[in-house]
Amino acid sequence: MHYQRIAMIAALSVLLGATVPAVAGRNQERGRENPGKGEKHEGRPPQAEGHGQPRGGPPAEQGRGHQQVREQHHPPQPHPQGPPQRQMQQPHRQEQRAYQPPPQRSRQDAMAWQQNRGWLRQGGWQGHSNWQQTRARHWEVEHRSWVQRGGYGGYFIPADRYYVHFGPQHYFRIRTRPVLYMGYPRFEYGGFSFMIVDPWPEYWPETWYDQDDVYVDYDDGYYLYNRRYPRVRLAISVVL
Repeated sequence: MHYQRIAMIAALSVLLGATVPAVAGRNQERGRENPGKGEKHEGRPPQAEGHGQPRGGPPAEQGRGHQQVREQHHPPQPHPQGPPQRQMQQPHRQEQRAYQPPPQRSRQDAMAWQQNRGWLRQGGWQGHSNWQQTRARHWEVEHRSWVQRGGYGGYFIPADRYYVHFGPQHYFRIRTRPVLYMGYPRFEYGGFSFMIVDPWPEYWPETWYDQDDVYVDYDDGYYLYNRRYPRVRLAISVVL
């Protein structure tokens, strides 16, 4: 009986020795088929594809960065604008001419020319008795330049005083209605008295002396210019 027990123990040992390698082999096969099962990874678990940062994220961001750099180095150019449209009315611009009057005549000669109404030579405009009559009916026909009158024979303003008060840059408003002197409108400015020996145009407002900017300039004689009507000039004479 003792021998029978020893035989049974030996048979069990053989059986167990064959079973353990078989189980270990099956576990190794399962490990090769399912890697990662049964293994504990330290740190963060691997993220599944499609979660977290989107696929292709860094290249897209990098591409946008390159695009921004290109835009910084090559900013979009605005479309060139065309030339500004011309205004319907251009502002009146008159440059200062050099003041070169003839040599100053004597005061007696200038006074004699004024008393003899030298501006009436060759059909100059006749004086009138009231303000309304000093307005022209057809100014283009009625006015005369100093050349057409035979030349200016009155007093000349000294150059140092002319450049201080007269010329296109020194415009002013008469403000009060000119008074009649010898039948012609008379006004004062810059320390001198002037007489308008031309009618003022029929299309000017009756109170142009208060509404419009005017200035005195010299060409072949003295003229009064209205900045609102730059093509019109009225012959004037210095009154002594």
